[in-house]
Amino acid sequence: MHSYRILIAGLGGVGGYIGGRLAAHYAPGHPEVEVSFLVRGANEAAIRAHGLLVEAAGEPDLLARPTHLSADPATLGVADLVILCTKGYDLEATLAQLQPSLGPATVLLPLLNGVDSAARIARQLPGQPVWDGCVYIVARLAAPGRVRVTGAGRTLLFGAPAGPAPAMQSVQARLQAAGIDARLVPDIRRAVWEKFTFISPVATLTSAFDAPLGVVLAGTESRPLVDALLAEVQQLAAGLGIALPPDVGTRALTRMETLPYDTTSSMHSDYQAGKPTEVESLTGYVVRASHALGLGLACPAYELLYARLRARAPVVTF
Repeated sequence: MHSYRILIAGLGGVGGYIGGRLAAHYAPGHPEVEVSFLVRGANEAAIRAHGLLVEAAGEPDLLARPTHLSADPATLGVADLVILCTKGYDLEATLAQLQPSLGPATVLLPLLNGVDSAARIARQLPGQPVWDGCVYIVARLAAPGRVRVTGAGRTLLFGAPAGPAPAMQSVQARLQAAGIDARLVPDIRRAVWEKFTFISPVATLTSAFDAPLGVVLAGTESRPLVDALLAEVQQLAAGLGIALPPDVGTRALTRMETLPYDTTSSMHSDYQAGKPTEVESLTGYVVRASHALGLGLACPAYELLYARLRARAPVVTF
């Protein structure tokens, strides 16, 4: 019986933390689990030379080395579980690249921002087992081979629309053994949408107004749009049959108001740096999905800010 093979695709903040913890616990030579990293460029060179350093507030630093490390999936073998931690705009290209690592039973677990990752995977790879998940963590790639995690929340939620299965319980146990706060939830769509109800408005607003959240909440033009976006994203969820808690919008707004004044989003940071952004996953999706439902759903606030963001810089479409 071969070792259980976990492949981490995307070694940024999220993938670096999860992959680092897994690789540190299941070090090369572990009899039960092999951990591989799909990584390229300066990040690959740094990890190959020095290992992956994970600096997480309140936790001892970890220096991890995976069992396998490569920019070429053909050298990594077939995985049992692929944890996808790429940016949303890279998903389809990453899936195409991953073909050599996918067997008929290989499970794909996306941990991307947005709510349509599992559906996009199913469209590109029909028949491939797909779960879904999301992560609550503040983490970034501070330098090649070095991940920094701030804040106390480091929770990974995962599952499948059909509900928990024994294979998921085994994965949860393996993740938890590595010190990851992994939780198998019965309604993963609801969990992913609860996060989206917060991050989509925050990313859209901070990016569209090119300002931190505190400025957005205090702005004459921007403040009414906070309430509008929260209402429109909840309206879409209801149209899709997602049973969100009645107070999800109130909790999202309360969280926004209690964050530091200078809080921003990774999408805003990407716009400022002139990088590709996740505007299609975090903003455009709401517009497209609202129109596609054919229920007369209007999302004028999202349409306004989506148009503003598309005019601001070239975006990546899929």
